[in-house]
Amino acid sequence: MSDLLFSVFPNENFVDLGLYQFGREACSPAHSFGPASRNHYLFHYVLSGTGRLMADDSKGQTHEYQIHSGQGFMIFPRQITTYIADQNLPWEYAWIEFDGLRAKEIIEVAGLSPDRPVYHASSKELRELMKDEILYMTEHSGESPFHLIGHLYLFIDYLSRSAASMRLAASGKVRDFYIKEALNYIEQNFQNDISVEGIAEFCGLNRTYFGRIFKETVGKSPQEFLLNYRMAKAAELLKLTQLSIGDIGNAIGYPNQLHFSRAFKNVYGSSPREWRNQNRVVK
Repeated sequence: MSDLLFSVFPNENFVDLGLYQFGREACSPAHSFGPASRNHYLFHYVLSGTGRLMADDSKGQTHEYQIHSGQGFMIFPRQITTYIADQNLPWEYAWIEFDGLRAKEIIEVAGLSPDRPVYHASSKELRELMKDEILYMTEHSGESPFHLIGHLYLFIDYLSRSAASMRLAASGKVRDFYIKEALNYIEQNFQNDISVEGIAEFCGLNRTYFGRIFKETVGKSPQEFLLNYRMAKAAELLKLTQLSIGDIGNAIGYPNQLHFSRAFKNVYGSSPREWRNQNRVVK
């Protein structure tokens, strides 16, 4: 069963920004909602775990996004969406539903749209402040409407400022952010069975677009970079440890020793054993 905390805001006719509901839920594995549409803007912030969002873009085409802790997603009025908690690491998220005359403008400042519904923060400090505001409202639902509306404004301020630089898609800043996310992901998961598709999903990007900006920024395709990164780690282990060739292959994500040896030779020009004999550090 999911652990759910949910509150409906009383209608006080706030015109610029109105609050409708807010809550927090620790979802059970594979828990899903949808397909459905909403009448207002509905923002989810993922506190822990991971899950998938299926959302229609502005042309009615459905896209899938992998979203993890520290990220969020915006559901837009009349947009068809489905979201599903991961089977093994189900997400816990907090949400807030709002609308008003200023809502569309503020969301555009944050760089969110039906074509780009995934929230990435460029400022960890502001992201944490935004999260605190959602959780404050969830935990203080008995406060007066004016008190809660004040915290809605603070939430909106932190949301827009934490992601504002993501609007600068024409500059290198947004690319730098995504590439940094991808490089961090590779660094932490290179030993696992990861793919370019998985890295793109982690970043919330289309696979083709991700591959293009990665190569333009890094100078190598994601496949080339991942291969070279793994082989560099292998070379380090060959040079500094007494691990067997098979153990080193396993350590960098190559359970098949033959496949590892071939990949290593393609990068370094010699087999792992030959390379070790020429480069081993003698203690």
